Amino acid sequence: MIIAVMSDSHDHVENTRRAVETAVREGASLIIHCGDLVAPFMLPILSAAGIPVHAVFGNNDGDRHLLTKLSLTKFTRITFHGHWGRIEEGGFSAAFTHYHETALGLASSSRHGLVCYGHTHQYAAERTGAGLLLNPGDVMGKDEPPGFALFDTKTGLDRRVSI
Repeated sequence: MIIAVMSDSHDHVENTRRAVETAVREGASLIIHCGDLVAPFMLPILSAAGIPVHAVFGNNDGDRHLLTKLSLTKFTRITFHGHWGRIEEGGFSAAFTHYHETALGLASSSRHGLVCYGHTHQYAAERTGAGLLLNPGDVMGKDEPPGFALFDTKTGLDRRVSI
């Protein structure tokens, strides 16, 4: 399975749209968003992928109530997990959060083949005992070219995708 890992969209509509379209074109069957999507008007863009989206809140996500409400009612492919989340698909486990410190704690359990985080706006990938600790960089394009990461659960390999 291919997982698209995104973070720090910060209401950048066009970059988020390009990231979602690219992820689908590259064969992603799931999107993880590591926070700072920011506003509820970004939800239709993620939902347009037509695949499940799992997201956590970052420090800049504004109306968490409305983001959650809309994901439960109108954009039901999107699931908000709070400050950290965990998914399991076909025996593969991934955990995700916005903050590096929380990601380190999740990775230390060695229960997840992939642990993702955002916040720093910079791509980083580090092998851990059980798998990969991954920051996909940012969709917004603040400090480096905008992009995201693709992770293959079968090979355990990731690659950064510029958009």
